[in-house]
Amino acid sequence: MTSSCSPTDCGTPLVREPLGGDEAEGLAKVFKALGDPNRLRLLSVIASHESGEVCVCDLSEPLELSQSTISHHLKVLREAGLVTSERRGTWVHYSLVPEVLDRVASVTATGQLV
Repeated sequence: MTSSCSPTDCGTPLVREPLGGDEAEGLAKVFKALGDPNRLRLLSVIASHESGEVCVCDLSEPLELSQSTISHHLKVLREAGLVTSERRGTWVHYSLVPEVLDRVASVTATGQLV
């Protein structure tokens, strides 16, 4: 015979609402984008610039990756909402999206979105 128990019958009660399906799906895309070491390095390079943005032309040398590889990783980061891009003449400049990074930090620290 199978029995089920409510959160108050087994263990400790919930103190906050767990992630909903839509929230979890959105965050899964972000975490998947963060799951590649080269993309983490890209985010680090962008975050390290004093202006908070970097020209795509300045990413190849510190990462020792080809321009096409960098473009691929930046596309994944952009589609996950972690970076934004702005074309200026022939170059594209990238910057972090702090709100998304704050959400990631919040859910990993507390288990819920802020």
